[in-house]
Amino acid sequence: MAPNRFRRMKNIFGLLNAASGLLLIATIQLVSPANALAQEPPAGCGTLRSEGRFGPYDYRVDRYIPETTFRSHRALLFIVENAHFTPEVEAGFRGKTSGPPGYDISYTLHAFPNHHRALISMAAIGEKTKTDKPTGSTYPIECWFQRAVVFRPDDNIVRLVYANWLSRKMRLSEAESQLTFAANQAGDNAFTYHNIGLVYFDMKNYEKALVFAHKAYGMGLGTPTLKQQLVTVGKLTDTPTPVASEPAKSP
Repeated sequence: MAPNRFRRMKNIFGLLNAASGLLLIATIQLVSPANALAQEPPAGCGTLRSEGRFGPYDYRVDRYIPETTFRSHRALLFIVENAHFTPEVEAGFRGKTSGPPGYDISYTLHAFPNHHRALISMAAIGEKTKTDKPTGSTYPIECWFQRAVVFRPDDNIVRLVYANWLSRKMRLSEAESQLTFAANQAGDNAFTYHNIGLVYFDMKNYEKALVFAHKAYGMGLGTPTLKQQLVTVGKLTDTPTPVASEPAKSP
């Protein structure tokens, strides 16, 4: 079973998915070799595109291969997840093809570098087994995050999961850097602000969590999770008001 904070990460991307009204399970875009190689991961973390490997593809809901193509996004994701990222693998119980689940999660992340659930599972296995390179993993856990960030710098869910992992390692300034990237890219997405606040809450940075609660709820978000968490630590007694409210009008 994944530790509590990694289960929370699963809930985070679930909330973002609900906001879009689509399924993350159908979210892949074929990447041209030139695009995939525009940047490469740090030394020791391999390359994004390798001869004979499947992918890389984008996992997100709005970056898919159209259904009219020979292999649609649904078909491509099914191929990989059915063969390698089964529920047993995701939960860290056993591998699908051979040995520990790290082998199959590695295959999944080679094919979809920003596969949110696979990143969460790899991090959870590392925490459970107290290692930064789970058995069967091609690279250390941080490499998987760095590969995902390089592959799709604008994927805020990756940055949230990465920030959570960094905070577990007590690398708080680096975690905050990832959250800052996500906040700067969030635009008018209240769910993203809400979920950034949740990660800050888990970091016990309640002041920053409160700031993002104001941002999210000030935009009209109805999801109560962050508010409820802040109430439990006495940082919030009522629904946050907008960060920048309009000045009162003269009677």
